[in-house]
Amino acid sequence: MGGEHPEGKRGRGSENKVAFIAAVQTTDQGQAQYACFSRQAFTTEAVAIFAAKSLATNAQVVSDGLWCFGAVKIIGAEHERIVTGGGPDSVKLPQFKAINTVLGNLKTALSGTYHAFDFAKYAHRYLAEVQYRFNRRFNLATILARLVCAASLTPPRPAQLSRLAEECR
Repeated sequence: MGGEHPEGKRGRGSENKVAFIAAVQTTDQGQAQYACFSRQAFTTEAVAIFAAKSLATNAQVVSDGLWCFGAVKIIGAEHERIVTGGGPDSVKLPQFKAINTVLGNLKTALSGTYHAFDFAKYAHRYLAEVQYRFNRRFNLATILARLVCAASLTPPRPAQLSRLAEECR
């Protein structure tokens, strides 16, 4: 995700984009239930770390043709690799409907909330916020109470420390 420039490489590996992994748990009917986002490089090692931390060992993972996603097998998850070829037809595949919907909602939420934002610097925070709200959307009444609880348990910090954009991994 990131800014669009008319020149330069498009898609994955572009110098003006920030790589992140998105995983979506679906119902048996294919509806998105929970999402997990993580700012990660598209390497086998990074995907293996993400899988060990974020996926269940009995997960059935469907991914596009990028080889690094095969690393989910390290935790025992089943992996189905579908080479999409890119382009507009690739987003029409039923296997990717839930993830494409979640990513579309992510982009809309970010552009609607942050009209001018520095995704490269704050990506982990933006992704964490959208993930938090998405995963708690079925019980909206608890979001405010949980926020108040977390805020009351957090010790005071100087404003400069609160504004840091360090990555917490």
